[in-house]
Amino acid sequence: MTENLYKAACIQLASGSNVNANLLEAQRLMEHAASEGARLIVLPENFAYMGATCQDMLPIREKDNDGPIQHFLSQITQKLGIWVVGGTIPIVSNNDNKLRAACLLYNDQGQRVARYDKMHLFDVNLIESDEQYVESETIEPGDRICVVDTPFGKLGLSVCYDLRFPEMYRAMLDQGMELIALPAAFTAMTGAAHWDALLHARAIENLSFVLAAAQGGFHISGRKTWGHSMIIDPWGNKLAEQTSGNGPVIAEINREFLQATRRNFPSLQHRRIHCK
Repeated sequence: MTENLYKAACIQLASGSNVNANLLEAQRLMEHAASEGARLIVLPENFAYMGATCQDMLPIREKDNDGPIQHFLSQITQKLGIWVVGGTIPIVSNNDNKLRAACLLYNDQGQRVARYDKMHLFDVNLIESDEQYVESETIEPGDRICVVDTPFGKLGLSVCYDLRFPEMYRAMLDQGMELIALPAAFTAMTGAAHWDALLHARAIENLSFVLAAAQGGFHISGRKTWGHSMIIDPWGNKLAEQTSGNGPVIAEINREFLQATRRNFPSLQHRRIHCK
């Protein structure tokens, strides 16, 4: 049965290279969010580990459905009775020199109910800040979208750089998407320029809630992530935001508001071009 009114939370972190420390901080913030009534929680990209480079994640790759990070997600969801979008964690791929950046969804019984592998990889050269990222050297991209039937509505899973590809969300919309989960680790430079605008665009054009959980702070590589985790409603209203520092972003999700918005402003029915 779908819940029409509930609380959701996005967890903002500044993860480092100590997996146990990162998991303890994630647990602390999830426990806080759950104590405030959050039933659905989204963790940021790379919540359990952020090293100096993508290659640093290779030694902590986990087998699918096995490993300490996945066990942590299973145990915490069962303990707190919550659903969790597990950011991304490194999962082994068919290539010994690469990994899959997997976004995992766990239900309140501790069972994994969905896996989405990040499709769009961040291969860019940011001249202004002298930063270069080539995720494709280490990460093997996924090849399918993921929309999951949950007690909170149809949830579409996406990750960070995916945000720049509106056709992906249109494809998810064709599968009934009502909520967008977006774990991310936006750079400070691209975040300042585009984060807010892109999140609002995805919410407004798809008349969907957006739950964006970001890394926000300084990391071992010297990199700074943008933060500004937020929850946005289908009309583009920002319901809650954590600009910087660790913390939970909590807001009430009203599914009846989504349905009324889509009914009264039926732009989704006016589409003339559809993704194939």
